[in-house]
Amino acid sequence: MKRLALALWLALAGAPAAYAQDAQVTAGKGAFSSICALCHTAEKGRNAIGPSLFGVVGRKAATAPGFSYSKAMTASGITWDAASIDVFITDPKARVPGTKMPYAGLKDAAKRQAIIAYLKTLHD
Repeated sequence: MKRLALALWLALAGAPAAYAQDAQVTAGKGAFSSICALCHTAEKGRNAIGPSLFGVVGRKAATAPGFSYSKAMTASGITWDAASIDVFITDPKARVPGTKMPYAGLKDAAKRQAIIAYLKTLHD
């Protein structure tokens, strides 16, 4: 009985963190839809004005198949992780001068983190 109670307590103790993560991903999906989806898709292999962001986390910049990148992005040497995405979407033109991305940047850190949490879910 004590083991069952302990197991239940341990399961529930982790639940708030899981709910918080789910809430952040949900918020990120909403922010992506209202901000990023104007130019990007979350669908594998479906580029739009900008490249598909499916699988972007862990991908080297300027390597999404079928998208024509700027010379600046191709030469950037970035591999997209949470930190590099955060810096880039804060001020794209400052991070990669010469990028074709016309977006001025997202100053709201909470929205950036939520978008990044959502982007992390877009993979096979």
